[in-house]
Amino acid sequence: MKAGKDKVIAIHYTLTVDGEKVESSHDHDEQLWILLGHGQLIPGLETALEGHEAGDTLSVDVAAADGYGERQEGQVQRMSKKYFPNASRLKPGMVTVLKLKDGGQRAVTVHKVGMSAIDVDLNHPMAGKTLHFDVALGEVRDATEEEIQHGHAHAPGADAH
Repeated sequence: MKAGKDKVIAIHYTLTVDGEKVESSHDHDEQLWILLGHGQLIPGLETALEGHEAGDTLSVDVAAADGYGERQEGQVQRMSKKYFPNASRLKPGMVTVLKLKDGGQRAVTVHKVGMSAIDVDLNHPMAGKTLHFDVALGEVRDATEEEIQHGHAHAPGADAH
């Protein structure tokens, strides 16, 4: 079976940027379960996975435009420390998660820490970078109706909700 929209895939991956390992599913020894076609992956990686089958391995370079976008100047914003649960521990250059009003989250980079406010760069920390993925597909299957309704894959043994 080939990977594509409304298919669930299980992958192991390693992400490197500028020759440095950023993250890997091998560190946790757990595959990542993805429902393709539902915005769970950056576009460049999802496109590269389409048409592949269980057992395939691939190396993919994803340009910034197909990853987290190009860096945009003027994206530094001052925010009250109350929006950061660990504000006292934050230092310039650190990446933290900002909770959004709509319930979502956004990764931001700390630019400056003041007495009552923190300046953050709203560009994603990987914006403007070419991402290199080494991927091994462990499984490809049809998504269940429930997974399609929920918009994400359910790993085997995980409690459905």
